[in-house]
Amino acid sequence: MTSPLVRALRGATTCARDSVDEITEVTQELLSAMLARNDIDHDDVISAIFTTSPDLTSTFPATAARGIGFGDVPLICASEIDVPGAMARTVRVMMHVYTTRARDEMRHVYLRDAQGLRDDLPG
Repeated sequence: MTSPLVRALRGATTCARDSVDEITEVTQELLSAMLARNDIDHDDVISAIFTTSPDLTSTFPATAARGIGFGDVPLICASEIDVPGAMARTVRVMMHVYTTRARDEMRHVYLRDAQGLRDDLPG
């Protein structure tokens, strides 16, 4: 049996508007998809770093994550750099996990309008 390694898993999604309900919905959808597409169990999640575009200020994505059981996972939120022309209303996450998958087998998840952000990565 192969020993688990620490890998980083990326994801992003967008909100239709800046509201608690919308940020909560898209964040939970994104995290659930990241776990499912990579066969990651909750106990294999080490930590997650969330960023939001500067136009999302209604709630923390970490609060949304806690709503689906991430309360025992170290989480932190930050704001993305306000780069002109950057995608609006975007939630991004980098999740650190234990996995036996090779780096090129990791399935990064980009949902909604964020689907085109990283078309160079396997999906």
